[in-house]
Amino acid sequence: MNIPASYQKLVKNEIEDFCTQLSSSPKELYEPMCYMMQMEGKRLRPILLLIAGRSFTNNIKRLLPIALAIEIFHSFTLMHDDITDNAPLRRNKPSVHIKWNTNIALLSGDAMMIKAYEYIAETPKPYLHSILTVFNDTALKVCEGQQLDMNFETQQKVSIEDYLHMISLKTAALFAASLQMGAILGGASNKDAGRMRAFGENIGMLFQLQDDILDVFGKQEKVGKQTGGDIIQNKKTFLLLKALELSKGTILQELKSLLSNKNIKPSEKVKRVKAIYEEVNVLKHANDQMKLYFTKAQKAIQGLKSTEIKILSDLAASLMSREI
Repeated sequence: MNIPASYQKLVKNEIEDFCTQLSSSPKELYEPMCYMMQMEGKRLRPILLLIAGRSFTNNIKRLLPIALAIEIFHSFTLMHDDITDNAPLRRNKPSVHIKWNTNIALLSGDAMMIKAYEYIAETPKPYLHSILTVFNDTALKVCEGQQLDMNFETQQKVSIEDYLHMISLKTAALFAASLQMGAILGGASNKDAGRMRAFGENIGMLFQLQDDILDVFGKQEKVGKQTGGDIIQNKKTFLLLKALELSKGTILQELKSLLSNKNIKPSEKVKRVKAIYEEVNVLKHANDQMKLYFTKAQKAIQGLKSTEIKILSDLAASLMSREI
């Protein structure tokens, strides 16, 4: 993925400082925070915030606490998501609720949310109200998206439109906020901050669709999560909903049978559902949908002039071809 090493280093340093400054007691509360924060993830959201801010200012110092807040918040949501999804792995390591236990993961996640607000509070006064408004609105959207995702597990009818709305809240909203907050802190006009937000929302949608693909077709050692976890959980992803739409006759019957079979081995279920996905060519439809978001993202920042805009454009292109 085309992310300049300088931005990666800035975020890594902030995370290391964060962990150094944390209290050591009780260790069950604070150790999971650093365990989660120091996993070798992409750290896209804080990096996007920094790039957006640098598009309008050279004052990187005022961007750093808010970039860290975004990463703390994102890590908190992942810690809790792993519980609701019963996910055993996160970035090729045991999830917090597996390494410790569910109660520790819940409480440590709650404490991370408080820590995120501590860093948000470092926002310079001229920008504080705007940053808080965007952050609070986004945090609620992420929770709404997670609840819809959980509702879909038992909801009989879920349309592709329903799914796209859900990921616009659960995933894309934080991408959008990261870009918008960076632009606000950089002193951008409302119009330009809105353009950054639109870019973020569209690459967030693209990112989640690619994540759906990687969950099924990616290699576990590269994706860092259990292969086929969405299939095992009967998650109503774009791939599954499109397969249900495209499948006919015996193929549709088999797919529905696999979804309702409680006794099938997980590995067998993944293998057979994946075969159906390939047979009805859901990858083509997912890629077509991703291209729509990619085009919208590029259009949103068209005309903005800076080195960082080129970085954003290249990053969007690299998201289109994340390795399977």
